[in-house]
Amino acid sequence: MSNITFTMIKPDAVANGHTGKIIDQIIQAGFSIEAMKYTRLSTEMAGAFYDIHRERPFFNDLVEFMTSGTIVAAILKKENAVADFRTLIGATDPAKAEAGTIRNLFAKSIEANAIHGSDSDENAAREAGFFFSAFERF
Repeated sequence: MSNITFTMIKPDAVANGHTGKIIDQIIQAGFSIEAMKYTRLSTEMAGAFYDIHRERPFFNDLVEFMTSGTIVAAILKKENAVADFRTLIGATDPAKAEAGTIRNLFAKSIEANAIHGSDSDENAAREAGFFFSAFERF
C-alpha cells in the first residue's frame, strides 16, 4: 500500500470555478499536496496518459474532453491514499455518487465527472511520474 495518489481536476470543474472548493475538500480530508500544477493537455499528452483505454469506444471523446481546457494535476499524500481518495471523489457517475463526495457536488455527467483519481498504487506511481519529475515534488 502506498501513501500517494494522483489526481486531476478536469476541464469541466476548472471552467466552472470549482478548483478552490475541490482543493479545500481534499485538504479537509487529510491529504497533503506533494506536487501541483495548472496546465493544459495536448492531444498527444492526453492520448499517452489514457493509452490504457485506446481500444475502447470512448477513447477519442475522452481525449477531446481532456484537451478542451485547463486542468489541475496533483500528487496527494496520506496513509491509504488511493482508497481514501476514491471514497472522497465518489462514483464515476455523479448520479450514483454518495452525497457530499466531490463528484456528487461538482460533476455534471459520467463524461464530465470533475476529477480523476488513481485506481491503484501502481497507477498512482505511473500517473504521478507522467506529470511530475522528482524535482517538482515536495
